[in-house]
Amino acid sequence: MADSAVAGPSHAPGGAAQSWRQFTFFDHEEVKDADDLASSPRALKDLTPPLCITPTTPESPLPASIIVSSGQTITLLDRHFQPLTSWVAWEGNGRATHIAEAGGMVLAIGEEDGSRYPVLKIWDLTREEKKRKGGGPVLLRNTKIQNGQRPSLVTAVALSSTLSHLAIGLGDGTVLVYRHLLQSLTTSPTALTSLPKARVIHESPEPITALGFREAKHPAKTSAKADGPAGPLLYVCTVSRVFIAELSSRSGQAKPIDELGCGLGCAVPDWEGKDMIMARDDGVYTYNAGGRGVTYAYEGPKSSISVHKQNLIVVSPSFVPSASSNSATVRQYVAKSGGGDSSRDIAKVTIFDLQNKLIAYSGTFKDGVRAVFCQWGDVFVLGSDGKLSRLDEHSTQAKLDVLYRRNLYTLALDLAKTSGMPTPGVAEIHKRYGDYLYGKGDFDGSMSQFTQTLGHLQPSYVIRKFLDAQRIHNLTTYLQSLHSHNLANPDHTTLLLNCYTKTGDKTALDNFIKTETRRADEAGGGLDDLPFDLETAIRVCRQAGFFEHASYLARKYGRHEEFLRVQIEDAEEYGDALKYLRSLGPEACQANLMIYGRTLLYHDPEDTTDLLIDLCSGTLGKRPPPVQQSTDEASKANGSGGPAVLSYLGYNRVAGMFTSEPQPASPIAETARPAIKNGERSASRLTQPGSKSSGDPDQKIEVPAEAVPSYTPPSPRQYFAHFIDHHDLFVHFLEAVALTLWSQKVDTSATQRTTPIQAPPAYDTFGASSDRKPPSDPREEDQRAVWNTLLELYLDSTSSSDPAVSSLARSKALGLLSSDLPHDTMHALLLCSTAGFTDGMVRLWENMGMYEDVLRFWMSAPAPSSGESHPSDEVLRCLQLYGPSKPHLYPLILRYLTSSPEVLSRQSGQLGRILEQIDEGRIMPPLAVVQLLSRNGVASVGNVKEWLRSKVAETRQDVESDKSLVNSYRTETAQKTAQLSSLANPTQPEIFQVTRCASCSQQLDLPAVHFMCKHSYHQRCLSDSEPECILCARQHAVIREVRRNQTRLAGRHELFVAEVEDAEDGFGAVVGGFGRGLMNLRVEG
Repeated sequence: MADSAVAGPSHAPGGAAQSWRQFTFFDHEEVKDADDLASSPRALKDLTPPLCITPTTPESPLPASIIVSSGQTITLLDRHFQPLTSWVAWEGNGRATHIAEAGGMVLAIGEEDGSRYPVLKIWDLTREEKKRKGGGPVLLRNTKIQNGQRPSLVTAVALSSTLSHLAIGLGDGTVLVYRHLLQSLTTSPTALTSLPKARVIHESPEPITALGFREAKHPAKTSAKADGPAGPLLYVCTVSRVFIAELSSRSGQAKPIDELGCGLGCAVPDWEGKDMIMARDDGVYTYNAGGRGVTYAYEGPKSSISVHKQNLIVVSPSFVPSASSNSATVRQYVAKSGGGDSSRDIAKVTIFDLQNKLIAYSGTFKDGVRAVFCQWGDVFVLGSDGKLSRLDEHSTQAKLDVLYRRNLYTLALDLAKTSGMPTPGVAEIHKRYGDYLYGKGDFDGSMSQFTQTLGHLQPSYVIRKFLDAQRIHNLTTYLQSLHSHNLANPDHTTLLLNCYTKTGDKTALDNFIKTETRRADEAGGGLDDLPFDLETAIRVCRQAGFFEHASYLARKYGRHEEFLRVQIEDAEEYGDALKYLRSLGPEACQANLMIYGRTLLYHDPEDTTDLLIDLCSGTLGKRPPPVQQSTDEASKANGSGGPAVLSYLGYNRVAGMFTSEPQPASPIAETARPAIKNGERSASRLTQPGSKSSGDPDQKIEVPAEAVPSYTPPSPRQYFAHFIDHHDLFVHFLEAVALTLWSQKVDTSATQRTTPIQAPPAYDTFGASSDRKPPSDPREEDQRAVWNTLLELYLDSTSSSDPAVSSLARSKALGLLSSDLPHDTMHALLLCSTAGFTDGMVRLWENMGMYEDVLRFWMSAPAPSSGESHPSDEVLRCLQLYGPSKPHLYPLILRYLTSSPEVLSRQSGQLGRILEQIDEGRIMPPLAVVQLLSRNGVASVGNVKEWLRSKVAETRQDVESDKSLVNSYRTETAQKTAQLSSLANPTQPEIFQVTRCASCSQQLDLPAVHFMCKHSYHQRCLSDSEPECILCARQHAVIREVRRNQTRLAGRHELFVAEVEDAEDGFGAVVGGFGRGLMNLRVEG
């Protein structure tokens, strides 16, 4: 039978054998002597039988070497088979039958002359014997193996790797176990015959053929089921049965586990020291702690077996080759030899790879095989002819190349895994296997292989293959695996989602998105544990129309912009978008309303306006408590049944804005209200608020502490552009924000002024008060922008066809202009002029002190139709208001009244009153009045006859009075002139009749001093330095000081001009200057 047909795994004896493939994974070469390359190593060739060969264990402290016992000598050989050390181990004709090494100690069992019993010797190779002649290692033990009185041959020996146990099997069926061997060797180093007491664990009539300890050298690879007892186990093989003994138990007796046995040398522990491998003529059996394991069918006689790594080496006994042999190896040998050596015996060596279920090598050796041993990673075969052969195992890659050529990829995978190949190498095999299956058209199988290459093969290599083949389901499988291993990039996510969308597999999409997000949450990593790129997933779901999935991802991971984009632009779920915006908080809500505010206003105007009000008022996310207002105040402010303060706060929204019906005051929850179509202006948006303006210093709206914003509200100006085509909502938004945020609103009770206006503050060119600084605070800028915009909206509503709307808009606009609410005066004037809002323009001119402009406006106004007041009435009304503070307006009014007969005839009764006011205020001289009235032929003498008569009478009276004054001044001047002449005449004596001193009022006595001013003094009452009249000196000093000042100020012409301009009678001021002699002074310098 051929090798490929007779060897195969079987799980039960006699089961159908599965064919194993045969390969040549070992190279055969003969080992030559280091000094003579034409012959085999002399150290082995010259040895005399019997031979015992064992390699040093991997755990040994000795260098890797071979221990050979031949005759009386034991020799240690290096890898070149040169002797390292050698010593005489046996006396006389003694020889070794068994030899083993562990921990640097060599244990040999043999025969010696003079001893009926087998002899056990143990040497320590790590120490040199110094006392004995010839040296050699230290001999630790030299004792006989005796069980009873009858001697018995040693047929099997097992030594644990730790030297803790030694088992010896005898030909009479007895098994002796020595426990704590190493302890005995170390505690009694000089007692050569001392050994632990042997324990008999098995006795049977059948000879022991093999022993082996179960030692788990690789605990991590040992399954819990196969581990069995924690203590060491001993496998015992006889000719017909297999036993196992638990050495840690008290009884320690061997128990049978199989009724099959083996011959000598046909059972060894496996490469892990866990199971026992036994070879019989019908097959190969394995045993573990639970009994028989895997069985491999391999028929034929077997002389010995050994283990090399995961390989089992089977040696057959010598036989004569034949061309008709069932073995292909034997037939090939006969064919190569040409029949010349067919009479010589040969032995067959077969190496089985039990893990991968293949034959790694099969070869023949002439004249049989004496020994097989493994060391330095190779298998060595010592032939009966003394030749040594090395079986050098191929590298894993070389083995794989052979399997690749035969397309045995499954076997290649098994080989790579059992040989410990790195993961990239295994992935390369999967790639080759996938390519092979792809070429055969097995796309499912190919994809199963490619999924094993994740992390090592470029995904584009696989994706490109299956894109070309239009195998979307296979491609989906691969992309899913990429994501599950966190190896996908955004392009992979896009492609996977496209696969889902193209196939319409919503269930798979749900599993991919929702299951993966749930798994990421459970892992605690959130977004970092997602197996896909979030932005890409949202984008692809949107493009494919899976809006629900896109919004789910965006909401779950806080992608506010993406969620709103899906809800607004794709799903058109505007209500959900508004609710989501409310939940975001002020900052995110502000940013997103900047983007989507106009769209939301178009589709859901009222709810969007509510949200904007809450955001800009600082009430987003909370419900402010209602502001309490008494019934009397409400009825006084609003009339019967007027809305409360909070009703105007913007919470009545649309309904009732032009009515007096109270509305709910909730900022969020609202009752059902009629919708407003785009572009339609409802009367509801200009509701009469019914309370005084916040600009009124007598009233301030108190805002509860709970209503104070918890964040800095955004500027409402940034949302103005959104309210295009939403006029009424815009008004509602601005009014609500102003009231809630700044406690400001319009007083609509403003009427025309009926009392005289005091002098207003001076205004600059731009209409702003000169004592009011430009706004630098953004809050003030916002207030000004809001009220400027509201004014424009009010004025726009004045042209409404609804009289109620138009009237209320006028009232609000006039109330705004009449209040102290912040607004741009010049901007307001421009708006009023553009809208033709006369009352507003007049009020602004009045506020700016431009009274002459008000009068000229009414003067230029056309004559009204019947039923309306005449412009001249407004002119006179304004004169009554402005005249007291601005008298220069009277000449303008006189000119206007005499501008046309129609005006004069209508206001003829007012002409006299105006002339009286001019006279009372001495605003114009009569001559100027007469000249003004006589400039055209409109005013006649009859219109001012009484005024002229009174002016003539007054003039005559003034003339007579002036004549009397002139006469008195002349008389007084003549008297003063005569007095001066008398004083200046030296010939005319002066008589003094004063009897008392003018200073001390005492009786005047000599010496006395008399002055020409008729004052007399005691000489003692006057100063000696400069005699002068005490009483007149003061008056003269004042006069001299006045003259000095006049002289000093004579050159200050600007002072004289200012005096003339400020004087009510300028001509009198000039005459006074002449009287003071200012015109006659000569300025010095």
